[in-house]
Amino acid sequence: MKENKYDDEVFFENYSRMPRSVGGLEAAGEWNELRAMLPELAGKRVLDLGCGYGWHCRYAREQGAKSAIGVDLSEKMLERARETTDDPAISYVRSAIEDFAFTKSAFDVAMSSLALHYVADFAEICRAVHGCLSEGGAFVFTVEHPTFTALEAQDWHYGPEGEKLHWPLDRYHEEGPRLARFLGHDVVKYHRTVAGYLNPLIEAGFRIDKLSELKPTADMLERHPAWADEARRPMFLLVAATKV
Repeated sequence: MKENKYDDEVFFENYSRMPRSVGGLEAAGEWNELRAMLPELAGKRVLDLGCGYGWHCRYAREQGAKSAIGVDLSEKMLERARETTDDPAISYVRSAIEDFAFTKSAFDVAMSSLALHYVADFAEICRAVHGCLSEGGAFVFTVEHPTFTALEAQDWHYGPEGEKLHWPLDRYHEEGPRLARFLGHDVVKYHRTVAGYLNPLIEAGFRIDKLSELKPTADMLERHPAWADEARRPMFLLVAATKV
C-alpha cells in the first residue's frame, strides 16, 4: 500500500478545511489556468488520477464528457466524492495511481491535479497513461513546481522581523524523495526538475503542447489576495501534452 495520509482522521480534517476543499474548483487559484489547458471534453472518456473529492470528474460531465473515472487511494476522499456525485456516468476507483489498471486506449483525456509529485516513478506513469489514451488523446496535469519541492522545508527565508526575504533553492538537480511538512504531518513528496517532468513525457510518446508556471494575474489576486507571494516564485507547474 502506497503512503495514504488522507485517511488519517486529523490529516483529512485539516485538508477538509482548506479553501479549495470547501469552495471547490473556483477556490483553487490554478483552476482557470488548468481549465484553459484542457481540451474539448464533449463526448470524451475522461480519467482523473488522484481525483480527491471528484471535482474534475463532475466538471468533465458538465462539459459533456461521455464518462469520467476518478482514481484515488484515499477511501475518505472517495466517500466524499460519492456523496457529492449523482451521475451514473461517473465512477470512482480506489487505487494508488501506480497500481491502477491502465486499459489500452480506454480514455481520450487523462488529467491529474497536484497528485503526481507523490508518485515515485513518473516515467512509468507517463508510459501507462500514453497506453491508456486513444490516438491524439490529451494528458493535462499539475504538480508542485520544482522550485517548491527542491527543499524539504518548503518555506521562505525570513528576516529578523519575520519578513519574507526570499525563497531558498538548493539541491535542485538532486531528484528524489523529500520529507515535507504538510497539514501538520510529515509527507513524502518526490522532487523532480522541470526536465525530469518533460523528458519522460517526450520519451513515452507525448508532444508537449503548453506549460504554465502560473504567474498570478491581477484578477487572480483580486479573488485570492493570499496569492500575492506566488508572484515571487512559482508554486505550481502545469503541463498539457498530446499522445502522438
